[in-house]
Amino acid sequence: MLNAVINREVEYRDLGKMDYKEAWDYQTKLFEGIIGVKLKNRPLPEEEQEITKNYLLFVEHPHVYTLGKSGDQANLLINEQMLRMHNASFYKINRGGDITYHGPGQLVGYPILDLENFFTDIHKYMRSIEEAIILTLREYGLEGHRFDGLTGVWLDPNTPKARKICAIGVKTSRWVTMHGFALNVDPDLKYFNHIVPCGIQDKAVTSISKELGRKVSLEESKEVAREKLAEVFQMKIS
Repeated sequence: MLNAVINREVEYRDLGKMDYKEAWDYQTKLFEGIIGVKLKNRPLPEEEQEITKNYLLFVEHPHVYTLGKSGDQANLLINEQMLRMHNASFYKINRGGDITYHGPGQLVGYPILDLENFFTDIHKYMRSIEEAIILTLREYGLEGHRFDGLTGVWLDPNTPKARKICAIGVKTSRWVTMHGFALNVDPDLKYFNHIVPCGIQDKAVTSISKELGRKVSLEESKEVAREKLAEVFQMKIS
């Protein structure tokens, strides 16, 4: 059931470079704030209900590995000492999916949306994020695709050359979303060697810069991704 008053305005916040735990706490506060408004609205007549807000956070993290609630820690291939050697941290977190890596040169996006302002369909939500990333890649002349049965965006799926360029993992409660996507723009791809990315064996990981053979800036990719998210979700980003 959609909200009585639909709000498709989304407040965009560029967090710059931020520690993973700090960003996680930040998005949790926004996420819980929206849920709080929804709970307060529940007993009220329509004319007294508060409109729920939506946010889009873009951030770049220091080296970090995160393991989703359904993930297997065996997919982290290095121990605590080696994590310190590589200046990386590790967190078990409350999103879906398995293990992934975040780091400098990667565009991490956290849409914190009340889906009752858009559509109440988690499958459609995941596919819509994928679509926005596919459209973003197309601006760089790259053809991103979905991979049957797997979440995220890939190049040359269903072939021996399949390689992942964007990971997606989310949490939802009362139709409010948090966590999101990680698009490899120009990260150090060697860091993926220390995990089984997303728990998927024998599949490569790539980046926009690697595919194009030139450095692509994070700032440039932010503009493109923001525009495509707005287009797919029919958001008004402020």
